[in-house]
Amino acid sequence: MSLLLVLAIGLQLGSIAFTLAHDHGHHHDHHHKHPHHKEANKPHTYIDTAKPDGYTYAPAPVYYSEMPTYISVKTQTHYTLTNFYAPNLPVNPNPNIYTNDYKVPPMYAPAATTPSSEYINSAGYSIDIHVGSDSQSTSLPSPSIFYDTPSVYKKPTYSARNVYDSQSVYSLQPSPVYAPVASYPLQTTLYPPELPYTPELSHTSPLSYAPQEPYSHLKVSTTYASSLSSLYSPTGSYPVHSSDLPYSQLDDYYTTGAAISTTISSISIYINGYTPVSPEEETQSQSPAAAYTPNAPTGHDSPAPAPSIPSPAYSDYNDYPKMDASSQHQSSSQHDRDRDFLEAKCTWDGVQIPDPEEINPVPTYKHKRPPHKIPQPGPIDRDIQALVGKLGLKEKIGQMTQIEVGQLLDCNGELNVTAVQYWIEEWGVGSFLGTPANHGGKYQWYSAKKFSELTDSVQKIALEYGPKLPIIWGLDSVRGANFIKGAAMFPAGIATAASFNTSLAYDAGRITAKDTRAAGVHWAFAPVSDLSVNKLWPRVYENFGEDPELSARMTAASIRGYQGNYKHDRSRVAACMKHFTGYGYPFDGQDRSNRHIAEHEMLEYYIPPFKAAIDAGVATSMESYGVVNGVPMAMSHRYLQEILRDQLGFKGTLVSDFGEINSQASTYFTARDIRQATWATLNRTSVDMSMVPEDDSFSQTTLDLVKEGYITEARIDESVARILQLKKDLGLFSQPFADPDLLNKVGSAQDVEASRDSVRESVTLLKNKDGVLPLKPAERILYIGPTLNSTRFMGGGWNVFWQGPTDEEGDAVYQGFGDTILDGIKRVTGTEPLYFEGTDIYGSELVDVGPITEAARLADKIVVGLGESPYAEIEGDIGNLRLPQNQLNLVYTVAEASHKPIVVVLVEGRPRILDAVANVADGIVQAYLPGTYGGLPIAEILFGKVNPSGRLPYTYPAFESQASTTIWQPSFSDYNPQWAFGFGLGYSRIEYSNITVSSNSLKVGKPITISLNVTNHGPYAQKEALLLFTNQEYRFDMAPEHMRLRDFAKVGLAVGEMEQISFQLSAEQMGFWDSELKKRIEPSPLNIYINPYTQANIATQVQLDVDPDFILAQA
Repeated sequence: MSLLLVLAIGLQLGSIAFTLAHDHGHHHDHHHKHPHHKEANKPHTYIDTAKPDGYTYAPAPVYYSEMPTYISVKTQTHYTLTNFYAPNLPVNPNPNIYTNDYKVPPMYAPAATTPSSEYINSAGYSIDIHVGSDSQSTSLPSPSIFYDTPSVYKKPTYSARNVYDSQSVYSLQPSPVYAPVASYPLQTTLYPPELPYTPELSHTSPLSYAPQEPYSHLKVSTTYASSLSSLYSPTGSYPVHSSDLPYSQLDDYYTTGAAISTTISSISIYINGYTPVSPEEETQSQSPAAAYTPNAPTGHDSPAPAPSIPSPAYSDYNDYPKMDASSQHQSSSQHDRDRDFLEAKCTWDGVQIPDPEEINPVPTYKHKRPPHKIPQPGPIDRDIQALVGKLGLKEKIGQMTQIEVGQLLDCNGELNVTAVQYWIEEWGVGSFLGTPANHGGKYQWYSAKKFSELTDSVQKIALEYGPKLPIIWGLDSVRGANFIKGAAMFPAGIATAASFNTSLAYDAGRITAKDTRAAGVHWAFAPVSDLSVNKLWPRVYENFGEDPELSARMTAASIRGYQGNYKHDRSRVAACMKHFTGYGYPFDGQDRSNRHIAEHEMLEYYIPPFKAAIDAGVATSMESYGVVNGVPMAMSHRYLQEILRDQLGFKGTLVSDFGEINSQASTYFTARDIRQATWATLNRTSVDMSMVPEDDSFSQTTLDLVKEGYITEARIDESVARILQLKKDLGLFSQPFADPDLLNKVGSAQDVEASRDSVRESVTLLKNKDGVLPLKPAERILYIGPTLNSTRFMGGGWNVFWQGPTDEEGDAVYQGFGDTILDGIKRVTGTEPLYFEGTDIYGSELVDVGPITEAARLADKIVVGLGESPYAEIEGDIGNLRLPQNQLNLVYTVAEASHKPIVVVLVEGRPRILDAVANVADGIVQAYLPGTYGGLPIAEILFGKVNPSGRLPYTYPAFESQASTTIWQPSFSDYNPQWAFGFGLGYSRIEYSNITVSSNSLKVGKPITISLNVTNHGPYAQKEALLLFTNQEYRFDMAPEHMRLRDFAKVGLAVGEMEQISFQLSAEQMGFWDSELKKRIEPSPLNIYINPYTQANIATQVQLDVDPDFILAQA
């Protein structure tokens, strides 16, 4: 007699190495590749926490009185399938099968279970089960297989999709048992329990783990093991009374040896969909906060003194608590009792569809200007202090926990109320993040209405369950509300910086905040204030360029836009400066690589944008991924306490980036395990919230550490107070739900025009030989290249989805909310452009070469659109900066065939090397990533309706060796890039004259004024960006920079108009951080330049007259 037993395990994951995001933190769905890490000199072997899937499973204590018909298992998101399977079953005959770069070892291919990418989606992995032979396939009883969100069912299929070597996926004859941590049939009988029973351990009998005689109670210890076979029988786990086994005896007890791990998975068993309760389970205490109402703290009363950071309970790793069996996480089925994930009937095929919600925004609306002084995150109000005191420890830790939205969705892409209740009631989770579109939601691009329905439903549950506190929702709204359907999408940060107009950064922030808040989201993970130093880095486009002054000014303006009077204006959100700090200089250009940055360089160049953010009142901050000089940022007391809090004075909420605490153990190997990483982060730094984001590891680990005395509750209180104060400042205690009055303002024509204005001022003309531009409507123009006819290429990453729309989704995903460059040309000229793609965005091959070359010979001019496909973060890593060869070949082909003037339009997130195209092309236009409404402004610039005024916000390299060249590198180094920082042309002749200084001596406390006349000689009106640079001829004991940007301004000039422009310059601005971490000024001649790479001889010199012993600051 056989039963179909389907195990449903609520995993409390001890370690997550791979996470699919989102939105980051970030933040955000991320695909990580992790090498296997071996730690030497271990007394016992176990699976290192660096492995993504070091999970074992086993029953928790269970009582039942009748024969079960099934048990059901829920598995969480995993990256590799290496440890998914029970060992020692018939092996896969083809050991060369790969799944996403990870070879599946034969020992983990039991019973012909075939890992496949057939059902990979943004939420996670499903597993295809197939049993058969080369010639015959046998379907096993349909298992219930879950991925990421519970209750997702996929029928077994035979699939070889994504098998890298293109070989077939073979499978063996059916085995009585297969256990891929999914369903499996057992050829045995379970009897109603009568007597306690513990089976003997065996490595030979495939059914020995399924008792053949009565039993009433099974208790199993869960552990990581270096090989699952060392702990489990060939087909499953042995029930073991772990309390009967001293740690020292484990090696004797298990034939091949196993060790108790530092972190243990928590397991629960469902019998017929019900989780029985054992007598040993502890009764959960009533919430100490149950008596107060959700809106208890209502007013901004007098602030109470902010709590100080307690001294760490342990000063270094030598004091760190060692693991033993008594400190492990124990199974607790009560945690999962309310997570009955078997109730949903799965009817969705997993293919996302367009959100059908109609959007009819008002054309214009009024908005409030912020006060001159933006509110600052400040001391903790007394009512918030009192509220913290009412919360239980577990509830406090819940407020510090942030979970991604995919954990709240069911198998139909809809909200799973049971899952929401679980996270809030069981763990008191206080924050969620991300868009459902990135995490298995039903729709591709959620309208504000659909999004707000979801967030409001979560808020309602939050106010009824657990601590009854409102949720704060975070989202990567980095360039407009880019995850909200129809919202105006702005140019990427790098393009906004190219405008050198801070008012555009403000407008983008304000509109982004409004549209984000309309969706019931209160927290934008923006602006991105890193410096784009290494141009290979895939996040170059998110930032405001390579220069500290430019980034600082744009950051401050952006924060004013996002936040405004955020403590009273409910159309604003909390901004988040990120990523603190040094993220933009990975040594090899790959995302999250180590950064080699001396601390005085960090203070001099990388910190200023964050200081500007803090001075502007930024409410929150996100720490940086990875390590600097080998030191993990997430655990750095120096950066996250001494510099951020003590020296810069940041008083807001600090959140980790996506999974960064756990990554210390799983990715960077800077901690032994999650427990040590959590201990170090909370004791050494001022991190307030963990963007976990997919499990309860942070909550459970922190709870244990506080109970065991390794973290003080005062340290927890400090963070919780800041988080609750943020919620109060945002008005969540009085009105946590989305404002329906904001819905009809999302995507208004007013906002779309603001987005286009930003493009009009950011597009940068890099070359205009013989006045090839502007084009004339009467000219015969041939248009070729992949970026001219694509909305999604103009959008790039963080655009509808984390990685942008796929090739299959194309532009249809926008539902008409956007345009293309060809659309813009059609509007400007009133004619249908003659267009050929020529090659795809990847440069796979040249197509239609014959028709293209024939049309090129007949054309007067040729416009070629080149650039990049969408990407974000680590998915955008590249090995070199050159554009795909066939994109470049497209230019060479038409140039050779036609000898006609060629204009190249670049749509790219980072400056890609052009090789000979830089010489072959007569005109080159840098459009950056202009956003989904960039087509019309680019067309207007091509045809002279708008005069280009953008300036390069980075150094454009000519060679690979210049990938990290910056305008502020030491002056003795050659600075000879393709185009310099600040370079940019226009269509008018602009004259600079009469540069004067108010004094030839620059002294501390006595700034000078630099003035000059700027005249537009036409023939077009011009917006002119003026950039003021300085250079010291020498500087004792510290090499001076090639140039430093000190100030900039932008002025509009009609034809024939002249205007006098003035800048102030202080000696204090010449201060620099030296190797002893002193900020000082060195006397020397000081050269002053205005737009040195576009205007010749506009320079003057003054004497920097200061005391060389004068110290401005000490770090």
